[in-house]
Amino acid sequence: MTSYVPTPADKFTFGLWTVGNVGRDPFGEATRPALRAPYLVQRLAGLGAYGVNLHDNDLVPAGASAAQRDAIVREFRQALADHGLVVPMATTNLFTDPAFKDGAFTSADARVRAYALHKTMHAMDLGAELGAGTYVLWGGREGTEVDAGGKLLDALGWFRDSLNYLAEYSEVQGYGYRFALEPKPNEPRADIFLPTVGSALGFIATLDRPDLFGVNPEFAHETMAGLSFPHAVAQAIDAGKLFHIDLNDQKMGRFDQDLRFGAENPKAAFFLVKLLEDTGYAGPKHFDAHALRTEDEAGVWAFARGCMRTYLILREKARQFAQDPEIQAAISAYRVEDPALTPLTTFSAANAQALKAHTFDRAALGARGPGLEALDQLTMELLLGVR
Repeated sequence: MTSYVPTPADKFTFGLWTVGNVGRDPFGEATRPALRAPYLVQRLAGLGAYGVNLHDNDLVPAGASAAQRDAIVREFRQALADHGLVVPMATTNLFTDPAFKDGAFTSADARVRAYALHKTMHAMDLGAELGAGTYVLWGGREGTEVDAGGKLLDALGWFRDSLNYLAEYSEVQGYGYRFALEPKPNEPRADIFLPTVGSALGFIATLDRPDLFGVNPEFAHETMAGLSFPHAVAQAIDAGKLFHIDLNDQKMGRFDQDLRFGAENPKAAFFLVKLLEDTGYAGPKHFDAHALRTEDEAGVWAFARGCMRTYLILREKARQFAQDPEIQAAISAYRVEDPALTPLTTFSAANAQALKAHTFDRAALGARGPGLEALDQLTMELLLGVR
Protein backbone atom coordinates (compact mmCIF):
# COMPACT_ATOMS: atom_id res chain seq x y z
CA MET A 1 0.00 0.00 0.00
CA THR A 2 1.29 3.46 -0.88
CA SER A 3 2.40 5.37 2.23
CA TYR A 4 2.43 8.85 0.68
CA VAL A 5 5.55 9.78 2.62
CA PRO A 6 7.58 12.47 0.80
CA THR A 7 11.28 12.18 0.09
CA PRO A 8 13.76 14.72 -1.33
CA ALA A 9 13.39 12.95 -4.70
CA ASP A 10 9.87 14.42 -4.91
CA LYS A 11 11.43 17.92 -4.99
CA PHE A 12 8.95 19.54 -2.62
CA THR A 13 9.99 22.97 -1.41
CA PHE A 14 8.65 25.63 0.95
CA GLY A 15 9.54 29.27 1.43
CA LEU A 16 10.87 30.59 4.70
CA TRP A 17 7.87 32.92 4.56
CA THR A 18 5.42 30.00 4.30
CA VAL A 19 6.22 27.80 7.27
CA GLY A 20 7.54 30.92 8.98
CA ASN A 21 4.21 32.76 8.62
CA VAL A 22 3.15 34.11 12.03
CA GLY A 23 -0.58 34.33 11.27
CA ARG A 24 -0.87 38.09 10.95
CA ASP A 25 -3.55 39.48 8.64
CA PRO A 26 -4.82 43.00 7.78
CA PHE A 27 -7.26 42.86 10.72
CA GLY A 28 -5.27 41.02 13.37
CA GLU A 29 -1.88 40.62 14.95
CA ALA A 30 0.31 37.52 14.87
CA THR A 31 -1.10 34.33 16.39
CA ARG A 32 2.17 32.38 16.36
CA PRO A 33 5.74 33.26 17.35
CA ALA A 34 8.38 33.77 14.67
CA LEU A 35 10.61 30.75 14.02
CA ARG A 36 14.30 31.01 13.14
CA ALA A 37 15.44 29.99 9.68
CA PRO A 38 17.83 27.19 10.79
CA TYR A 39 15.01 25.63 12.82
CA LEU A 40 12.67 25.79 9.81
CA VAL A 41 15.32 24.01 7.74
CA GLN A 42 15.62 21.28 10.38
CA ARG A 43 11.87 20.69 10.59
CA LEU A 44 11.32 20.69 6.82
CA ALA A 45 14.12 18.18 6.35
CA GLY A 46 12.47 15.95 8.94
CA LEU A 47 9.26 16.00 6.91
CA GLY A 48 11.02 14.91 3.71
CA ALA A 49 11.23 18.24 1.90
CA TYR A 50 13.82 18.84 -0.80
CA GLY A 51 14.56 22.51 -0.35
CA VAL A 52 13.70 25.91 1.01
CA ASN A 53 13.29 29.20 -0.84
CA LEU A 54 13.56 32.76 0.40
CA HIS A 55 13.15 36.44 -0.15
CA ASP A 56 16.25 38.40 0.79
CA ASN A 57 14.75 39.81 4.00
CA ASP A 58 13.25 36.48 5.08
CA LEU A 59 16.82 35.63 6.03
CA VAL A 60 18.73 38.91 6.38
CA PRO A 61 16.79 41.76 8.04
CA ALA A 62 16.75 45.08 6.22
CA GLY A 63 19.47 47.32 7.63
CA ALA A 64 21.71 44.48 8.82
CA SER A 65 25.43 45.28 8.79
CA ALA A 66 27.80 43.37 6.53
CA ALA A 67 29.11 41.44 9.53
CA GLN A 68 25.58 40.58 10.69
CA ARG A 69 24.62 39.53 7.19
CA ASP A 70 27.61 37.22 6.86
CA ALA A 71 26.98 35.62 10.26
CA ILE A 72 23.32 34.96 9.44
CA VAL A 73 24.14 33.47 6.05
CA ARG A 74 26.92 31.34 7.50
CA GLU A 75 24.57 29.84 10.11
CA PHE A 76 21.88 29.23 7.49
CA ARG A 77 24.29 27.51 5.11
CA GLN A 78 25.46 25.29 7.93
CA ALA A 79 21.85 24.29 8.66
CA LEU A 80 21.33 23.45 4.97
CA ALA A 81 24.47 21.30 4.98
CA ASP A 82 23.57 19.61 8.26
CA HIS A 83 20.07 18.65 7.11
CA GLY A 84 20.59 18.10 3.38
CA LEU A 85 18.31 20.82 2.03
CA VAL A 86 19.03 23.05 -0.97
CA VAL A 87 17.90 26.53 -2.06
CA PRO A 88 16.57 26.12 -5.62
CA MET A 89 14.95 29.57 -5.87
CA ALA A 90 15.45 33.06 -4.48
CA THR A 91 13.51 36.29 -4.83
CA THR A 92 13.41 39.86 -3.56
CA ASN A 93 10.97 41.55 -1.21
CA LEU A 94 9.90 44.59 -3.25
CA PHE A 95 6.55 45.03 -1.53
CA THR A 96 6.91 45.49 2.25
CA ASP A 97 9.02 48.65 2.45
CA PRO A 98 6.93 51.86 2.20
CA ALA A 99 9.38 53.02 -0.46
CA PHE A 100 7.63 50.59 -2.83
CA LYS A 101 4.07 51.71 -2.06
CA ASP A 102 3.56 52.88 -5.66
CA GLY A 103 5.70 50.25 -7.32
CA ALA A 104 9.31 49.16 -7.47
CA PHE A 105 10.44 48.75 -11.10
CA THR A 106 7.32 50.63 -12.21
CA SER A 107 7.39 53.47 -9.68
CA ALA A 108 6.93 56.94 -11.15
CA ASP A 109 9.89 57.99 -8.95
CA ALA A 110 13.18 57.24 -10.71
CA ARG A 111 14.94 57.05 -7.35
CA VAL A 112 12.67 54.20 -6.26
CA ARG A 113 13.28 52.36 -9.53
CA ALA A 114 17.03 52.66 -8.99
CA TYR A 115 16.69 51.45 -5.39
CA ALA A 116 14.67 48.44 -6.59
CA LEU A 117 17.52 47.47 -8.93
CA HIS A 118 20.04 48.02 -6.11
CA LYS A 119 18.08 45.80 -3.70
CA THR A 120 17.46 43.09 -6.28
CA MET A 121 21.13 42.84 -7.29
CA HIS A 122 22.13 42.35 -3.64
CA ALA A 123 19.42 39.70 -3.30
CA MET A 124 20.64 37.98 -6.45
CA ASP A 125 24.11 37.89 -4.92
CA LEU A 126 22.65 36.20 -1.84
CA GLY A 127 20.68 33.68 -3.90
CA ALA A 128 23.72 32.78 -5.97
CA GLU A 129 25.78 32.36 -2.79
CA LEU A 130 23.18 29.85 -1.56
CA GLY A 131 23.10 27.96 -4.87
CA ALA A 132 19.78 29.16 -6.32
CA GLY A 133 19.36 28.66 -10.07
CA THR A 134 15.92 30.25 -10.47
CA TYR A 135 15.06 33.84 -9.61
CA VAL A 136 11.38 34.66 -9.18
CA LEU A 137 10.10 38.19 -9.71
CA TRP A 138 6.70 38.85 -8.17
CA GLY A 139 5.59 42.39 -8.90
CA GLY A 140 3.18 42.71 -6.02
CA ARG A 141 3.40 46.52 -6.00
CA GLU A 142 3.83 46.88 -9.76
CA GLY A 143 0.39 48.29 -10.50
CA THR A 144 -2.03 51.09 -9.76
CA GLU A 145 -4.99 52.16 -7.64
CA VAL A 146 -5.82 55.00 -10.05
CA ASP A 147 -4.70 55.59 -13.62
CA ALA A 148 -4.84 59.38 -13.55
CA GLY A 149 -1.04 59.54 -13.39
CA GLY A 150 -0.94 58.27 -16.96
CA LYS A 151 2.03 55.97 -16.43
CA LEU A 152 0.68 52.77 -18.00
CA LEU A 153 2.89 52.62 -21.10
CA ASP A 154 5.80 54.25 -19.28
CA ALA A 155 5.51 51.70 -16.48
CA LEU A 156 5.70 48.77 -18.88
CA GLY A 157 8.79 50.36 -20.41
CA TRP A 158 10.40 50.85 -17.00
CA PHE A 159 9.54 47.26 -16.11
CA ARG A 160 11.11 46.01 -19.36
CA ASP A 161 14.26 48.10 -18.83
CA SER A 162 14.64 46.76 -15.29
CA LEU A 163 14.31 43.12 -16.32
CA ASN A 164 16.80 43.61 -19.16
CA TYR A 165 19.21 45.21 -16.68
CA LEU A 166 18.94 42.34 -14.19
CA ALA A 167 19.38 39.72 -16.89
CA GLU A 168 22.60 41.42 -18.01
CA TYR A 169 23.79 41.63 -14.41
CA SER A 170 23.19 37.90 -13.94
CA GLU A 171 25.10 37.02 -17.09
CA VAL A 172 28.05 39.33 -16.34
CA GLN A 173 28.29 37.94 -12.80
CA GLY A 174 28.15 34.39 -14.12
CA TYR A 175 25.10 33.51 -12.03
CA GLY A 176 23.20 31.91 -14.90
CA TYR A 177 19.82 32.62 -13.38
CA ARG A 178 16.60 31.66 -15.12
CA PHE A 179 14.10 34.38 -14.23
CA ALA A 180 10.47 33.49 -13.56
CA LEU A 181 7.78 36.18 -13.60
CA GLU A 182 4.93 35.52 -11.17
CA PRO A 183 1.58 36.90 -12.39
CA LYS A 184 -1.23 38.03 -10.08
CA PRO A 185 -4.35 40.03 -10.98
CA ASN A 186 -4.76 42.16 -7.85
CA GLU A 187 -3.90 42.54 -4.15
CA PRO A 188 -2.09 44.32 -2.71
CA ARG A 189 -2.62 46.76 -5.63
CA ALA A 190 -6.05 47.32 -7.14
CA ASP A 191 -4.64 46.22 -10.51
CA ILE A 192 -1.25 44.56 -10.93
CA PHE A 193 0.66 44.71 -14.20
CA LEU A 194 1.06 41.37 -16.04
CA PRO A 195 -1.93 39.86 -14.20
CA THR A 196 -2.05 36.42 -15.83
CA VAL A 197 0.27 33.79 -17.26
CA GLY A 198 -0.75 34.77 -20.79
CA SER A 199 0.06 38.44 -20.25
CA ALA A 200 3.45 37.55 -18.74
CA LEU A 201 4.29 35.32 -21.70
CA GLY A 202 3.42 38.13 -24.09
CA PHE A 203 5.63 40.57 -22.19
CA ILE A 204 8.57 38.15 -22.09
CA ALA A 205 8.63 38.13 -25.90
CA THR A 206 9.49 41.86 -25.81
CA LEU A 207 12.60 41.48 -23.63
CA ASP A 208 16.19 41.59 -24.89
CA ARG A 209 16.85 38.03 -23.65
CA PRO A 210 13.50 36.23 -23.66
CA ASP A 211 15.36 32.93 -23.42
CA LEU A 212 16.31 33.79 -19.82
CA PHE A 213 12.72 34.47 -18.73
CA GLY A 214 9.80 32.21 -18.00
CA VAL A 215 6.91 32.15 -15.57
CA ASN A 216 6.19 31.05 -12.02
CA PRO A 217 2.41 30.52 -12.08
CA GLU A 218 0.56 30.25 -8.78
CA PHE A 219 -2.63 28.27 -8.21
CA ALA A 220 -4.25 30.96 -6.06
CA HIS A 221 -3.45 33.84 -8.39
CA GLU A 222 -5.17 32.46 -11.48
CA THR A 223 -8.04 31.15 -9.34
CA MET A 224 -8.62 34.61 -7.82
CA ALA A 225 -9.50 35.85 -11.31
CA GLY A 226 -11.80 32.90 -12.00
CA LEU A 227 -9.34 31.29 -14.41
CA SER A 228 -8.26 27.66 -14.71
CA PHE A 229 -4.84 27.03 -13.22
CA PRO A 230 -4.25 23.77 -15.15
CA HIS A 231 -4.99 25.68 -18.37
CA ALA A 232 -2.50 28.42 -17.43
CA VAL A 233 0.20 25.87 -16.61
CA ALA A 234 -0.46 24.03 -19.87
CA GLN A 235 0.08 27.29 -21.76
CA ALA A 236 3.39 27.83 -19.93
CA ILE A 237 4.51 24.28 -20.71
CA ASP A 238 3.49 24.64 -24.36
CA ALA A 239 5.63 27.79 -24.59
CA GLY A 240 8.59 26.10 -22.87
CA LYS A 241 8.35 28.69 -20.10
CA LEU A 242 7.38 26.80 -16.94
CA PHE A 243 10.49 27.72 -14.97
CA HIS A 244 8.98 27.27 -11.49
CA ILE A 245 5.55 26.69 -9.96
CA ASP A 246 3.72 27.73 -6.78
CA LEU A 247 1.20 25.28 -5.36
CA ASN A 248 -1.50 26.29 -2.91
CA ASP A 249 -5.28 26.70 -3.05
CA GLN A 250 -7.88 29.43 -3.11
CA LYS A 251 -11.60 30.16 -3.08
CA MET A 252 -12.54 31.98 -6.28
CA GLY A 253 -13.06 35.71 -5.92
CA ARG A 254 -11.62 35.93 -2.39
CA PHE A 255 -8.54 37.71 -1.12
CA ASP A 256 -5.26 35.83 -1.60
CA GLN A 257 -5.74 32.98 0.87
CA ASP A 258 -2.67 30.77 0.22
CA LEU A 259 -4.49 27.69 1.48
CA ARG A 260 -3.02 24.22 1.86
CA PHE A 261 -2.61 22.56 -1.55
CA GLY A 262 -5.81 20.75 -2.56
CA ALA A 263 -7.83 22.17 0.32
CA GLU A 264 -10.55 23.80 -1.81
CA ASN A 265 -10.29 22.61 -5.43
CA PRO A 266 -9.27 18.94 -5.39
CA LYS A 267 -10.37 18.25 -8.98
CA ALA A 268 -8.33 21.19 -10.34
CA ALA A 269 -5.42 20.08 -8.14
CA PHE A 270 -5.73 16.56 -9.59
CA PHE A 271 -5.61 17.75 -13.19
CA LEU A 272 -2.65 19.98 -12.33
CA VAL A 273 -0.71 17.10 -10.78
CA LYS A 274 -1.63 14.88 -13.73
CA LEU A 275 -0.40 17.55 -16.15
CA LEU A 276 2.92 17.97 -14.34
CA GLU A 277 3.47 14.22 -14.09
CA ASP A 278 2.37 13.44 -17.66
CA THR A 279 4.67 16.10 -19.12
CA GLY A 280 7.66 15.13 -16.98
CA TYR A 281 8.02 18.43 -15.13
CA ALA A 282 11.31 17.97 -13.28
CA GLY A 283 11.56 21.23 -11.37
CA PRO A 284 10.74 21.89 -7.73
CA LYS A 285 7.15 21.79 -6.57
CA HIS A 286 7.00 24.84 -4.31
CA PHE A 287 4.20 25.22 -1.77
CA ASP A 288 3.62 28.97 -1.54
CA ALA A 289 1.02 28.70 1.17
CA HIS A 290 0.75 28.89 4.93
CA ALA A 291 -1.11 27.38 7.84
CA LEU A 292 -4.42 28.88 8.84
CA ARG A 293 -4.25 31.78 11.27
CA THR A 294 -6.03 29.60 13.82
CA GLU A 295 -3.06 27.25 14.13
CA ASP A 296 -0.18 26.93 16.58
CA GLU A 297 3.22 25.56 15.58
CA ALA A 298 1.93 21.98 15.48
CA GLY A 299 -0.62 23.14 12.94
CA VAL A 300 2.17 24.62 10.81
CA TRP A 301 3.81 21.22 10.43
CA ALA A 302 0.45 19.52 9.87
CA PHE A 303 -0.10 22.04 7.06
CA ALA A 304 3.31 21.36 5.49
CA ARG A 305 2.88 17.61 5.74
CA GLY A 306 -0.60 17.90 4.25
CA CYS A 307 0.58 19.84 1.19
CA MET A 308 3.09 17.14 0.30
CA ARG A 309 0.80 14.24 1.16
CA THR A 310 -2.00 15.61 -1.01
CA TYR A 311 0.33 15.94 -4.00
CA LEU A 312 1.50 12.35 -3.57
CA ILE A 313 -2.08 11.07 -3.23
CA LEU A 314 -3.09 12.90 -6.41
CA ARG A 315 -0.01 11.59 -8.20
CA GLU A 316 -1.15 8.06 -7.36
CA LYS A 317 -4.66 8.94 -8.57
CA ALA A 318 -3.13 10.11 -11.86
CA ARG A 319 -1.45 6.73 -12.25
CA GLN A 320 -4.76 4.99 -11.55
CA PHE A 321 -6.46 7.25 -14.11
CA ALA A 322 -3.95 6.18 -16.76
CA GLN A 323 -4.50 2.48 -15.94
CA ASP A 324 -8.30 2.48 -15.57
CA PRO A 325 -9.68 0.61 -18.63
CA GLU A 326 -13.12 2.25 -18.53
CA ILE A 327 -11.66 5.75 -18.29
CA GLN A 328 -9.19 5.09 -21.06
CA ALA A 329 -11.92 3.62 -23.26
CA ALA A 330 -14.01 6.77 -22.70
CA ILE A 331 -11.06 8.95 -23.67
CA SER A 332 -10.45 6.87 -26.80
CA ALA A 333 -14.10 7.26 -27.78
CA TYR A 334 -13.93 11.01 -27.16
CA ARG A 335 -10.92 11.51 -29.46
CA VAL A 336 -12.02 10.86 -33.06
CA GLU A 337 -9.48 10.50 -35.86
CA ASP A 338 -10.21 10.41 -39.60
CA PRO A 339 -7.47 8.81 -41.74
CA ALA A 340 -8.80 10.48 -44.88
CA LEU A 341 -9.11 14.02 -43.49
CA THR A 342 -6.11 14.20 -41.18
CA PRO A 343 -3.51 14.39 -43.99
CA LEU A 344 -5.42 17.29 -45.54
CA THR A 345 -4.94 19.40 -42.39
CA THR A 346 -1.19 19.58 -43.08
CA PHE A 347 -0.97 22.57 -45.38
CA SER A 348 -0.07 22.40 -49.02
CA ALA A 349 -1.85 24.08 -51.92
CA ALA A 350 -3.26 20.73 -53.03
CA ASN A 351 -4.41 19.80 -49.51
CA ALA A 352 -6.11 23.16 -49.09
CA GLN A 353 -8.04 22.71 -52.33
CA ALA A 354 -9.02 19.15 -51.41
CA LEU A 355 -10.18 20.23 -47.94
CA LYS A 356 -12.24 23.09 -49.40
CA ALA A 357 -13.88 20.65 -51.81
CA HIS A 358 -14.71 18.07 -49.12
CA THR A 359 -18.36 17.68 -48.14
CA PHE A 360 -18.99 17.47 -44.38
CA ASP A 361 -22.06 15.97 -42.73
CA ARG A 362 -22.75 18.87 -40.36
CA ALA A 363 -25.84 17.23 -38.90
CA ALA A 364 -23.88 14.13 -37.92
CA LEU A 365 -21.07 16.22 -36.43
CA GLY A 366 -23.55 18.21 -34.37
CA ALA A 367 -25.52 15.17 -33.26
CA ARG A 368 -22.58 13.24 -31.88
CA GLY A 369 -22.34 13.10 -28.10
CA PRO A 370 -18.70 12.99 -26.95
CA GLY A 371 -19.45 11.27 -23.64
CA LEU A 372 -17.98 13.93 -21.37
CA GLU A 373 -20.63 13.56 -18.67
CA ALA A 374 -19.75 9.89 -18.24
CA LEU A 375 -16.01 10.60 -18.39
CA ASP A 376 -16.25 13.34 -15.78
CA GLN A 377 -18.29 11.07 -13.48
CA LEU A 378 -15.67 8.33 -13.81
CA THR A 379 -13.04 10.90 -12.83
CA MET A 380 -15.05 11.95 -9.80
CA GLU A 381 -15.53 8.34 -8.71
CA LEU A 382 -11.80 7.80 -8.99
CA LEU A 383 -11.08 10.87 -6.85
CA LEU A 384 -13.73 9.86 -4.31
CA GLY A 385 -12.08 6.46 -3.92
CA VAL A 386 -14.79 4.17 -5.23
CA ARG A 387 -12.94 2.98 -8.34
